[in-house]
Amino acid sequence: MLYKILVVDDEPSIVTLMKFNLESAGYEVMTAEDGRQGLDLALTEKPDLIVLDLMLPGMDGMDVCKMLRQEKMDTPILMLTAKDEEFDKILGLELGADDYMTKPFSPREVVARVKAILRRTQTVKPDEEADDSTILRLGDLEIRTDTYDVYARGKQLVLTPKEYELLLYLANHKNKVLSRDQLLNGVWDFHYDGDTRIVDVHISHLREKIEADTKRPTYIRTIRGFGYKLEVPAE
Repeated sequence: MLYKILVVDDEPSIVTLMKFNLESAGYEVMTAEDGRQGLDLALTEKPDLIVLDLMLPGMDGMDVCKMLRQEKMDTPILMLTAKDEEFDKILGLELGADDYMTKPFSPREVVARVKAILRRTQTVKPDEEADDSTILRLGDLEIRTDTYDVYARGKQLVLTPKEYELLLYLANHKNKVLSRDQLLNGVWDFHYDGDTRIVDVHISHLREKIEADTKRPTYIRTIRGFGYKLEVPAE
């Protein structure tokens, strides 16, 4: 399968470098030099992943990210930011970015990050049939690992790739208390400078989608002083 990558950045040298290295790694690459063009391309071309610069002319990366999520696009977004730019990681992730990288970075690092994100979010072909071995049932919650679909109380949920990964990781470790650091390492694959609030943000989003009552969660429990635990509610 040939994955399509959209690179949105207004620095020609960075675009040229990323395009060359991503194409050398076997990806089809589209490029845009401003936020509006990037948004239009994302909506019309439906790329498999978007590499999105934070500071863009016309419309910045935050706004592009926000509008894509408002359009119900769950395409993974890798946000780029320069070291001297003020970037609220939490706000960026709340708006729907799945990951971020700080400039300057090596082309090899970009390719590795793209591969990791796509590996975790790739889907199967529609004609591949599911069987019970690809379905995790937890009370009235159903996770289909072949199609990356999640159902709660019979209703299909719309999760971002990162929310799905977090839910699946918790499900695969059900009834076990997981620290925020464990979740960062297990779901994000690397450290966010010790900033574990990112986990809390995604847990909050997950609860809004899978819990019948977010004030009295029955699936994802907070274990004070330790982290989180996914439990199957008693019938």
